[in-house]
Amino acid sequence: MKTNINDLGLSLTMGRGRPLKSPIRQNVVEILHYLGKGYGYQICKIYNEVFPAVTQRSVYYHLHKGIETKEIVINKIKEEKGDFSWGNFVEKIYYELGSAAEPVGEKRVQQFIKKNSK
Repeated sequence: MKTNINDLGLSLTMGRGRPLKSPIRQNVVEILHYLGKGYGYQICKIYNEVFPAVTQRSVYYHLHKGIETKEIVINKIKEEKGDFSWGNFVEKIYYELGSAAEPVGEKRVQQFIKKNSK
């Protein structure tokens, strides 16, 4: 297949925008596959232990993007009381796998969760 290049040096056969699949989102799907359900900070901690470190912001972006792509759904939203630097309670959003999720069974995640489960 011959690729056409326009005046700006861009391929005319490439799709527009970001690709739908993401290695970070796939890793989040793998974590939820073995975890069952989890909240954002918990998923971030596991992610950075098992995979190359990414920012918390990036994990939250992919959780929200996963909701749009139906790979991830919100299980429940729970308020927990406590003495936090920002106030008296925290809102935890619990996520689980959605209908479009395609976990492949990442062994590193399975081993980490098995080793660190209480």
